[in-house]
Amino acid sequence: MYSFVLSLLSGVFIGGSAAYLGSLMLSRRMALVAGPLGHLTLPGIALALLWGFDISLGAFPFVILGVVLIWLLEMRTNLPMEALTAVVFASGVAVAFLFLPLDQAEAALVGDIAKTRVGDTALVVVASIAVMVAVNRAYPKLILGNVSEELAAAEGIDVRRYNLLYLFLIAVIVALGVKMVGGLLTAALVAIPPSAARNIGTNLKQYTVGATTIGVASAAFGIVLFRLTGFPAGPLVVLVSAAVFLITLPFAK
Repeated sequence: MYSFVLSLLSGVFIGGSAAYLGSLMLSRRMALVAGPLGHLTLPGIALALLWGFDISLGAFPFVILGVVLIWLLEMRTNLPMEALTAVVFASGVAVAFLFLPLDQAEAALVGDIAKTRVGDTALVVVASIAVMVAVNRAYPKLILGNVSEELAAAEGIDVRRYNLLYLFLIAVIVALGVKMVGGLLTAALVAIPPSAARNIGTNLKQYTVGATTIGVASAAFGIVLFRLTGFPAGPLVVLVSAAVFLITLPFAK
């Protein structure tokens, strides 16, 4: 029961912070970037499984390295960020499958939040709160930069610096998310709840609050279903959020 409470607490914070950041990513048409970055975590997850430490800690250095490479390549080439992400993540996946233990592949691919410990939960809570605070402060500037980089620069906003911050926040969420949904399903955490919230929200506040609420509720209900059925928590969380999205479709404007 104690481990279930830790898993539930971790899931709620991961789901809420991922959905809140996802509301910004969806606005910038970048929700799917979390998917390739999730795949990029696989080499770190493989090493974590081999050496017996937390998979989020293993994932984080690799996804940060990928984010920095994407940021540097974007400045050098002017290619779209999603195209550069695809180049970097494909290399990461190739490296991962050189080391990934096949008998532990499920934890890497679809997550294993049931093994959460007190220290892991504390890290998740602190990191999730930090992400939400950073997103809240940077939200207007990132939205303006997305509308027009020239206008943002005229307002004194360092667009490249904020883009790096934005990528860093995505990296943190991806590293946290792999614990709950693995390296394959991280895009769902940032894409589905905001999509559902957009169907029913009439203004920005309703949209962001709705996305966060749906993210929290989907994570909580998915983990409860995991407790009751024994099916993996990650896919259940994603399926719950997908069901919420379908329920909101008749209300889409």
